[in-house]
Amino acid sequence: MSNNEEYLAQRQLKKGAAGWILLAGLGVSYVISGDFAGWNFGIAQAGWGGFVIAAVLMGIMYLTLVLSLAEMSAAIPAAGGGYSFARQAMGPAGGYLTGLAVLIEYTLAPAAIVIFIGSAVNELIGIDGPIVYALFYLIFVGIHIFGTGEALKVMMVISGLAVLAIIATAVVLLPEFDAARLFDIEPAVNGTEFLPMGYYGVWAALPFAMWLFLAVEGVPLAAEEAKDPAKDVPKGIIAAMIFLLFTAVLVVVLVTGAAGAQVMGESAVPLVDALNMTGHNNVATMVNVLGLAGLIASFFSIIYGYSRLVFALSRAGYLPKNLSLTSKRKVPVRSLVYPGILGFVISLTGEGDLILSMAVVGATVSYAMMSGSHILLRIKQPELKRPYKTPGGIVTSGISFVLSLVALSGVYAYDVRAFFFTLALFAVGMAYYFFIGRNNLVAATAEEEFALLSQAEDELASA
Repeated sequence: MSNNEEYLAQRQLKKGAAGWILLAGLGVSYVISGDFAGWNFGIAQAGWGGFVIAAVLMGIMYLTLVLSLAEMSAAIPAAGGGYSFARQAMGPAGGYLTGLAVLIEYTLAPAAIVIFIGSAVNELIGIDGPIVYALFYLIFVGIHIFGTGEALKVMMVISGLAVLAIIATAVVLLPEFDAARLFDIEPAVNGTEFLPMGYYGVWAALPFAMWLFLAVEGVPLAAEEAKDPAKDVPKGIIAAMIFLLFTAVLVVVLVTGAAGAQVMGESAVPLVDALNMTGHNNVATMVNVLGLAGLIASFFSIIYGYSRLVFALSRAGYLPKNLSLTSKRKVPVRSLVYPGILGFVISLTGEGDLILSMAVVGATVSYAMMSGSHILLRIKQPELKRPYKTPGGIVTSGISFVLSLVALSGVYAYDVRAFFFTLALFAVGMAYYFFIGRNNLVAATAEEEFALLSQAEDELASA
């Protein structure tokens, strides 16, 4: 076995741990906490009508992005997801920039979510702060270290409880729906009943509309652990996206129509408040508890996502190579632990909203890069074997590319601090690449890396 093959043999994930149903569950789990809270603040920015326009635009962006990712994940089934696609399309620097963008999103998002978990725990039992943050990181990083298949099954159960809460809320609130309540926000100067804050409000509401779908793009990070990546990853990510569109309609229309746009725009727990306002206190208590399950599901699954990205970047040499060593259970333990420690430290700031806005900046940059990768791969490598092809081809990925840039500008409209703080993180990350990372790459091209990985797998299989 050559040195490269031996190196990659020590960095193997567990094959066949996930079929398409588990992958779809992973996609839903990434996102589900966004249905419980956060999205509704977009109504305060734009009114219900303006927020619906923002949500439709972001729904289109994510759907076209997911269809583009489905093609690339079937053609390039590597654990790096968007990083792997961008490296093949744009070379090492483009791959790293895309990976850095996703890494910013996936490291910051759990730090923000654990702050929200702390608030939820405080409501239930009166405990919050660093102790809660540390406990949740320890428990859920620990479950991932135990094994991939086991972790994904636990995640499915937690996500199922959260989905149950959303469905129960929709069923109970359906008879309470009144369309007039959707437009009960007093219009500002030059505003209308449908757009009380005008079109600027729609722009500022885009980051909140993203919370209904944020992180679903992480499904391809599980590609190397799928049973049949070429079939399972496209089916899993598309199924997740369709289900998330359904839950988005339920919460945006039914919850707001039952409680009113004015109240929803200011609510920290919109589903619970809507149920309490309409007299469904027992269901509200249940949803309050299961809302914690939704937060935990997203926290748990994004930990999985960042570990696979760090693993892939480390294995390729972009990050320190010891981060990609795997255990006897084929788990990248260091890729789980070190970003978890960093996330915990970030959570100590208590700035949940700012951290999540910064995660959105990282996300939108990665969406533009991944959409651009789909376009470039179609043009530069038309002969690439594509078991699944994106409907509409580069027109579809072109739509997601344009809308991702629009969404990025929306963060600037809402929170200038988050925009520039995240740009500073990009500057630090790219400086690391140019001074250190690019000098330690294991392979010169993406194709060479994949070929070496395949050889290492064959060596292990025949050993």
